[in-house]
Amino acid sequence: MFKEELTPRVQQLARYVQGLMRQENGKELYLQYKEEIERVTPQEVFAIFYLLLQKGYQPTEILPHLDKVINVFYKSLAAYVWEPPAESSFLGYLREENKALVAKLNEIKKIIKQEISLAEKQKQLLPKLRELQEFTAHYEKKENILFPLLEKKREKFAGLSIMWALHEEIKTLLKAVISYLERADCTESKLNNLLAKLIFAMQRLVKKEELILFPVASELFAATEWQEMQMQSLEYDFPFIRKPKTSEKAMAAAMQKVQSDAASGLWQTATGSLDFEQIAMILNTLPLDITYVDEQNKVRFFTRPKDRIFPRSPAVIGRDVKNCHPPGSVNTVTEIIESFRSGRQDQAMFWLQAKGKMILIQYFALRDAAGKYRGVLEVSQDITEITKLEGERRLLHWDNK
Repeated sequence: MFKEELTPRVQQLARYVQGLMRQENGKELYLQYKEEIERVTPQEVFAIFYLLLQKGYQPTEILPHLDKVINVFYKSLAAYVWEPPAESSFLGYLREENKALVAKLNEIKKIIKQEISLAEKQKQLLPKLRELQEFTAHYEKKENILFPLLEKKREKFAGLSIMWALHEEIKTLLKAVISYLERADCTESKLNNLLAKLIFAMQRLVKKEELILFPVASELFAATEWQEMQMQSLEYDFPFIRKPKTSEKAMAAAMQKVQSDAASGLWQTATGSLDFEQIAMILNTLPLDITYVDEQNKVRFFTRPKDRIFPRSPAVIGRDVKNCHPPGSVNTVTEIIESFRSGRQDQAMFWLQAKGKMILIQYFALRDAAGKYRGVLEVSQDITEITKLEGERRLLHWDNK
């Protein structure tokens, strides 16, 4: 176990960061807090930003100052001694993905520096930038596996919302660069500016992981916990690196364990009865992503359909639902829940384009027989093909023939 999070040094360092955010004299601030700055640890960085969130700062307010803060802390963080994980561990694969990402970014830099026409640069850069979108899987594994398990270890890891906001910022910037590359009126100066911002943001995020996130995680989890995280990660892609060869066998073993752990007995109702295996088969066969959040706002259950739209990992069970969404969506999630809880509303509906598909997202209030609020059911569905339907089909026809 680690010492109490909000030590006097953490509180001093939080005041230092607040001073930077208020644009006070940087040199004077550094001298005032020099002793604390030179001893800061990765654990304390999380505590500092958690304290700022507790004081009412939003992740979007902190983000513009984040790199400046990390630069000031860099010497102490870089000198921090921690034991890197095995290359075959969950954390080891995340680090390998980062190395592969840096190599991809270096390829992009070389193209930028070439003395070739803008049209040729666009032609060479576009597939490279589209390829970078695959790195979303790296961020998803952090958001859905590592983050929730860290939150269960310590309250201060609510500060991970800042890193999640950085994920969203990078994804938005990447889309903007790709969109601009595709334009006929693209200019080299603006393109270079956008590319510089993107490359800097992605490289700096790698640094934040290596200096802060990974050292902290390496100190908090036992070998069995890393093994479980690795098992969960096998449902995701491994961007730019080879996926572990044992993935299919490991996943089969994991599913067998889930089935063998199911309690015996029947679920009986006036409309029929099912055993637990039948319930699982039915729920996981429905072409829907279903997630249940209870009345305490904790994630309690989700289904595993064959082609899940949005990633979910067992690590999210017991997690506060507001921590399962990007910071920019938290206010909407909170509004939905409070509207359901108060009885003002019973459902909410959204639809959006994602991964080339039209996705319908619905939220339903759950109430017991007495009308008491018992939580939210989130249902997501790929309706791409449904929206194309016209006329009628009354005869049997197999689409896979």
